[in-house]
Amino acid sequence: MLSSGVQLRYNFRLYPTVGQQVSLAKAFGCARVVFNDALSARREAFAAGGRISDSELSKRLTEAKRAPERVWLGEVSSVVLQQALADLNTAYRNFFASVTGNRKGAKVAAPRFRSRRDHRQSIRFTRNARFAVTPGAKLRLPKIGDVAVRWSRDLPSEPSSVTIVKDAAGRYFASFVVQVNDEPLAPVASEVGIDLGLTTFAVLSNGTTITSPRFLRRAERRLRKAQQSLSRKDKGSANRAKARIKVAKAHARVADTRRDWAHKQSTMIIGDNQAIYVEDLCVKGLARTRLAKSVHDAGWGMFTRMLEEKAHRYGRTFAKINRWFPSTQMCSVCGAVGGRKPLHVREWTCACGTTHDRDLNAAINILAAGQAERLNACGGTVSLPA
Repeated sequence: MLSSGVQLRYNFRLYPTVGQQVSLAKAFGCARVVFNDALSARREAFAAGGRISDSELSKRLTEAKRAPERVWLGEVSSVVLQQALADLNTAYRNFFASVTGNRKGAKVAAPRFRSRRDHRQSIRFTRNARFAVTPGAKLRLPKIGDVAVRWSRDLPSEPSSVTIVKDAAGRYFASFVVQVNDEPLAPVASEVGIDLGLTTFAVLSNGTTITSPRFLRRAERRLRKAQQSLSRKDKGSANRAKARIKVAKAHARVADTRRDWAHKQSTMIIGDNQAIYVEDLCVKGLARTRLAKSVHDAGWGMFTRMLEEKAHRYGRTFAKINRWFPSTQMCSVCGAVGGRKPLHVREWTCACGTTHDRDLNAAINILAAGQAERLNACGGTVSLPA
């Protein structure tokens, strides 16, 4: 593998046969049991005032495979079971790092038991499992067989691992982890500030407006009918299971469309601008307000994450502006800061006589703030207009 670059996931749709689906279900179940057994052992050790090492858990797994009540663990790839232990160990490391303050970002909760009722299941194969792409373009998985894949593009390098996922809609996917070289784009002179919103998804400081697609709102009628049909089915019945799949597929269609749209918009912005600045919105906080459905439908977090990842890969600059920066209240011409403005106020006039479009003015201020912070970080003496 290449030493420089970034790791990316390449996802492809799988079409396992009925027999392969049974084998995958068995692998999902075995990985879940191993994870839950190890979690139970860790909790018991913590309750007793001690701890249990990763190597001890691996040793216990080997012993469990020989026990009569767990002999069926040997029917699946051992790599899948070891990766279940690795997932638990990683979850605990992240939890302790979060508790001690060594991990940035949102707090991470302690690991929880995995349930067989979860509609999303996954297992992971590493290189040790010797998975491979066959000459017939199928994915060969240990103790599962050659699974048909719909290849939408070529893998850029040899994958280090592949995760097999069954989602809530009953679809199967292969997620390959590959190393990709950075691909810097030709430098351009333009830089842009982006103001995200609900009425309009985004307004760029150059005057470009991106209309909010509102994928969830547009699909609400179809989703409502599917949900109503599900609620009328008897619990535990085959008809209810079919209705649940229909609801999951409807939601998956909305999520897939939103993700595809966000990829296209973020790629366009990255290609056209050398530096991109956005406001660091508190999405979780906004998602607890009466605007929750619209906030989730907008997908701001996914969009900004795509911008950041693509900027890093293609040699662009990306920065987030402090969420307390008064981008909406500040006049982009004279720098005067007025009072707070209700959401229904789309235009306002500054004391200097300039009439502003609310969103465009905010985008221009975000651009100015981002450029000031960037130059200041490079040692320049820069300040915003006062």
